Amino acid sequence: MKHVYANLIGEWVNLSEDENCVMGPNKTRPFIWWEENAEIWSPTKKKEEHTMYQLDYVWIHFKEKDYRINPIFIQIVEG
Repeated sequence: MKHVYANLIGEWVNLSEDENCVMGPNKTRPFIWWEENAEIWSPTKKKEEHTMYQLDYVWIHFKEKDYRINPIFIQIVEG
């Protein structure tokens, strides 16, 4: 079994444990998000330079809160 972990506000959490957790633009469950290409928001051409608004991110709805995090804060654990 694969588990999707994310560092949300300095704490690593197992997104797979929240039955209402969804990720990405298609709002899919964490395992499905990973299996279906792990889509992130990533502009091919930036409108503005030197701004955080144009950085790559993953949208996550976890425990009734919405997060926008950099993909480096996602880990997949098998077992």
